[in-house]
Amino acid sequence: MRAQRLKDEIRLLRLSARLLMGKRFWLVPLFTILWPTALWLFLLWGWTENAYVPTDAQTGLIGTPLTVLGIFLGGKVIAGEIDKRTLEIAYTVPGGAHRIWISKLIVCVLTLAVAEALLAGAAYAFFTDYPLGALYGAMQSALFYLVLSMSLAALFKSEASGGLVVIVVLLLNWLFTGFGANQIRISPFWNPAVLLGRGRDPADVLAWTVQNRIGFLFAIAAVIAMGFTRAERREKLL
Repeated sequence: MRAQRLKDEIRLLRLSARLLMGKRFWLVPLFTILWPTALWLFLLWGWTENAYVPTDAQTGLIGTPLTVLGIFLGGKVIAGEIDKRTLEIAYTVPGGAHRIWISKLIVCVLTLAVAEALLAGAAYAFFTDYPLGALYGAMQSALFYLVLSMSLAALFKSEASGGLVVIVVLLLNWLFTGFGANQIRISPFWNPAVLLGRGRDPADVLAWTVQNRIGFLFAIAAVIAMGFTRAERREKLL
């Protein structure tokens, strides 16, 4: 019985991956390698004057392409069913439509994990070493924008509309933080390595980092809850 249930869950995850990314879904994480490839070529050709340092890893080398991938995937979780006109079918699935949303979210997280592993390896091999905390920080920003994209796309009932709004939010985030130069504790791109490199008190930086990480765990959970609540209001989406 448990073996059959496990097979059903794996089958659902595979179907969710195909719905999100097509038949060749396993290729999607590989596209993120284009980012470090371009940066390496710019460095090789002299278009980038300075070499990369450990503080660049979290956002500049890993977090940026990971966040863009998160936005792309998030918009498809719920609104993808609307754009494909298959939403009514989703509501007939045994266990409720939220079973599909959860399955898609799991696929998104797994895809981001694979992409981060590739980006982390490329960053370490070709650019710079970095603290392990940079990987958590990069994943945090990607997950936040993933669920934000999911919820806004459901709100506007369109992948494109939700994605445009999220991109505006992302650009504002980057502008207010000076593309990482200014560290704001309420930013998903919070990078403690930058402040430590400037000689700030490690105890203060640790306290701020814990506040940021815990705060965004709650923020991500809240945005997921809002997105699912919107998705369960069938009459609003159909």
